[in-house]
Amino acid sequence: MHSIKVLRSTRHFLPEPIPRSTIEDIIDTARWTGSARNRQPWRFIAVTTDALRVELSKFGHYAGHLAEAPVILVLLSADNGFTDTEFDLGRICQSLCLAAHDHGLGTCVTTFHPSDNVTRVSALLDIQPGWLPQHAIAIGRRDPHRHRSPSAIPTGRLPGSTLLTWA
Repeated sequence: MHSIKVLRSTRHFLPEPIPRSTIEDIIDTARWTGSARNRQPWRFIAVTTDALRVELSKFGHYAGHLAEAPVILVLLSADNGFTDTEFDLGRICQSLCLAAHDHGLGTCVTTFHPSDNVTRVSALLDIQPGWLPQHAIAIGRRDPHRHRSPSAIPTGRLPGSTLLTWA
């Protein structure tokens, strides 16, 4: 089965550290993701410090799970004005999640919105000008004893026959 068919967001993690070598391998794999004109408008900060993870969990309505993730991978996108930068960031984000999945790790993508949170994250992590920390990925081993709570959001995927039209 293809990894993408079983990849799901994980918001509950076991309190186990993830080896640096594993995170470095995930980055090494994902860096081969294509990008427009090969600009590779991304950089990453791996956050493992308890205090920083707790602080990052406060920057957005959907960021609470970051506090318990053993690793938060903050994605930096180049503030370059190109419209394809966000597209490239989406591509690298998917690659990172799939690479983590190949290591048996769960992930959940988070956005630091609204924009004042991006400014606060930049200050907290001392991010150099020209880079925007708009997103992060929580990474860790899924806690099998904590289940997802019921959601009003539909699950599953539309069938291919609904999505595809031939011309």
